[in-house]
Amino acid sequence: MNRDIVLALDQGTTGTTALLVDSCGRVLSRAYSEFRQRYPRPGWVEHDALEIWEVSRSVVREVLGQVGGVERVAAVGLTNQRETAVLWEAATGVPVHNAIVWQCRRTAERCEQLRAAGHAEEIRQRTGLTVDPYFSGTKLEWLLDNVPGARERAKAGELRFGTIDAWLLWKLTDGAVHATDFTNASRTMLLNLHACAWDDWCLDLLNVPRCLLPNATPSIADFGTVSAIPELKGVPIAGIAGDQQAALFGQACFAPGTAKNTYGTGCFALMHTGEQPADSRHGLLTTMACSAEGSPAYALEGSVFVAGAAVQWLRDELGIIKDAAETEGLARSVPDSGGVVFVPAFVGLGAPHWDAEARGCLFGLTRGTNRAHLARATLESLALQTLDVIDAMQADTGQRIGQLLVDGGASANNFLMQLQADVLGVPVVRPQSVETTAMGAAFLAGLGVGLWKDAAQLAELRAVDRVFRPQMADESRAALVAQWREAVERTKSGG
Repeated sequence: MNRDIVLALDQGTTGTTALLVDSCGRVLSRAYSEFRQRYPRPGWVEHDALEIWEVSRSVVREVLGQVGGVERVAAVGLTNQRETAVLWEAATGVPVHNAIVWQCRRTAERCEQLRAAGHAEEIRQRTGLTVDPYFSGTKLEWLLDNVPGARERAKAGELRFGTIDAWLLWKLTDGAVHATDFTNASRTMLLNLHACAWDDWCLDLLNVPRCLLPNATPSIADFGTVSAIPELKGVPIAGIAGDQQAALFGQACFAPGTAKNTYGTGCFALMHTGEQPADSRHGLLTTMACSAEGSPAYALEGSVFVAGAAVQWLRDELGIIKDAAETEGLARSVPDSGGVVFVPAFVGLGAPHWDAEARGCLFGLTRGTNRAHLARATLESLALQTLDVIDAMQADTGQRIGQLLVDGGASANNFLMQLQADVLGVPVVRPQSVETTAMGAAFLAGLGVGLWKDAAQLAELRAVDRVFRPQMADESRAALVAQWREAVERTKSGG
């Protein structure tokens, strides 16, 4: 039987998805499971890495059980929440501490020390990143300094470090492979973007032993074979990418100037910039992207820390909705937000502001404010945070995007997508499959084993669901944006 299916494992911040994708780009089956979020202190976020592994293994088995012909699986592709840091024992594969999640702000003080010492510009020049608790480097340093005996064990070669992709790869191969790809490595604050290699200066600055680190390679590579899941034993793992770069690839953004935005726990906009890193002077990150040819590729990225997580807050903490889908009807039930502006800076502000000490604020509340106004203001915050990032991208590159490709769970919200087109002033294009992160992982792995021959063939597989075109009057748009930006300034820690 032909091996004409790819299994994509998408390990996200709140849950893990497994897809089986055939050679025509069709999703044959899907499985998903959430896992626990841990908040040991205000601003701290952790995951149990072993729980992530168990959930990931479970959804793989579930998705395989939904269809016959497991022997048709040609390859496995991985994509993952980025920057989340895991430190584990090489001998046992047991983590020495909970994973520190990308949202966690525990290293804010350390980042301020690095900035005060004058290291920020050198770090930016080498890694493309701003100094922020978001990235893995200071998380790893914290683990080495705060887990008893960790630094000594690390120097002795007893421990291994990785982002979630490296952790899952280690578990899938029963410890045979310790590797990551360039897209994930470029989010650690430890990779030199120009050399595509771990940077000795950064390692020395954060006192990170090189022996801890995984081998960093292009996103399409030989990452070993699965041995820990009997149903997939011997199947090659041929593609790995961080979730946002995988989504960029899954959206067929292969050419410089193409851009996408993913609406997940956070919002993440990326613009492909070609074969050379683009320098940002407007608060964006320079990061590595996936290449179908295996050569270095780069992107500009703007990271919004809280997007879908703000909707979850309405559901889980305020209890004003039972399901995220309710927000669309609520938002449409009122003509506007009633003057309410919500800046969901629960864990600080990301791009282009980079204020780790900012916290979420609601402005304009009156006795007449109701849950519909709050729902509408929450959806407006997603669109307006994205506007801030896209404006910064256009300022950095000197070119205006012609359209924005969208994906992720919240892109199914028609109200939000129309609002996004309105505030950007350009069409917003939603594909038939909004799970482009997992599709990107599938495409990478399929290319790796020859299921698809090149990027052009992948582009032909992409199907559009709907195009949202701008409709809002210029005056209304300007008033909404001005109100939003005033609220952001008041939210900042120095405001």
